[in-house]
Order: sequence, then C-alpha cells, then structure tokens
Amino acid sequence: MSHHFIGQDNDPPLAILVETLASPMLVAHPAPVCLEVDMDAALRLPADQASFCQLIESLIRQALIEMPEGGELTITGCQTNTGIEIELADTGAAVDQRACKLPMIAAALSAELNWQDCPQGGGAVTVKFPHYQVAKRRAA
Repeated sequence: MSHHFIGQDNDPPLAILVETLASPMLVAHPAPVCLEVDMDAALRLPADQASFCQLIESLIRQALIEMPEGGELTITGCQTNTGIEIELADTGAAVDQRACKLPMIAAALSAELNWQDCPQGGGAVTVKFPHYQVAKRRAA
C-alpha cells in the first residue's frame, strides 16, 4: 500500500492523468502547442475518472481552438480548503472574444467554472471541484 498519496490507491496522480489526456490532443493539433503541467504529486482525482477526463478533455479542446497558430497551455492544480482547483491557461484570444462553453459534465460533477483573462494575454478557466467522496456508491 502506498503511503505517499491520499485517495484511492489505483487512481493515477492527477498530473500524469492530465498529461496523458492532453498529449495526443496536442500532437493532433495542426500547430505546435507547448504543454506545462504543474500539480502537487499528492493531488488525487476530485471526481470519478471518466467524468473528470471528459471535463478536462472538453476544456483542453476549447483551449486548442483558441490557438490555431499554436501557443502555450499551462495546466495547474492545487488543493484548497473547499476541494481541488484545476486551472487551464492558454495564450489564445481574450475571454470576451471566445465562446466559453460550459461542458454538460461540469454540472454532474458539481464543478464550478470561472473564465478570466490572463495578465500576460490569453485566457484561463479555473475548475473548482468540491471535496470528492471516495466512498462511491456502486451500482448493484
């Protein structure tokens, strides 16, 4: 049993999961996008893995649409007193020039999304996940 991580032992570290999701999408993107993932190694999944992946993939896709000529995508994550926050910042258009679509899965996860302009240009979306109950109910 691992003593380094809280959460479920079979959950991959969040940073690895996010990189694994983002990498093929960046490779498929027509222009070069530099990815930086900065998360505490102890961060665990704030939701069930399939739903979390669906939400993050959707937000990465939105970020890539904003960077047709390429750019940088920075994904950070931190633990807060209320749960986990994941931020996706890109070097695309200002937030008021984009179609910021709220992925339907966000509501199912009780995740709150906030978009804002980045000081250095581009936009960011912060996803606030409430504390995840690891005792998931299993379908009988």
